[in-house]
Amino acid sequence: MGSPLVLLDVDGVLNPFTKPRRGGYRRHRCSPNGVTYKLWLSARHGPWLLELARAAGAELAWASYWCDQANEWIAPRVGLPELPFVPIPRFPGIEEGRTLGAWKARHVAGWTAGRPFVWFEDEPDATDCIAGEPDVGEHLLVAIDPHVGLTEDDIGRAAAWLHDLER
Repeated sequence: MGSPLVLLDVDGVLNPFTKPRRGGYRRHRCSPNGVTYKLWLSARHGPWLLELARAAGAELAWASYWCDQANEWIAPRVGLPELPFVPIPRFPGIEEGRTLGAWKARHVAGWTAGRPFVWFEDEPDATDCIAGEPDVGEHLLVAIDPHVGLTEDDIGRAAAWLHDLER
């Protein structure tokens, strides 16, 4: 089975879509591949996620279109080390990929290879899509409000699920 995974999306999860009213967020400019993005990131997220993973004996990994770019542009700004990542290719459109949530779920399920995981994700259909993937392991998708971003309550839900998984 392997140790559990804690999977992180970036946009909508660590980077809320609207200016946060609280939570220690700061504005950052990031330029992966020469394209500049303005992101809201909180240095609180790294310690929360590291403690969650430590307490559960879990491995943190990116599950975002940022892929390895998250290690350069996101990780140092939120207090995370370099992490492995799910290689999620560019969304091919609804003809081939159905929805963005379905596309990401297909790649997450394949990459996790039956290991249990918590996935912090904001795509509205990702919960149903990941549950429908063949051979997906035990999992909890913590649905994040993309206008709020990751909260302590979200971390608490994940921690409780991971604790129950140990039993």
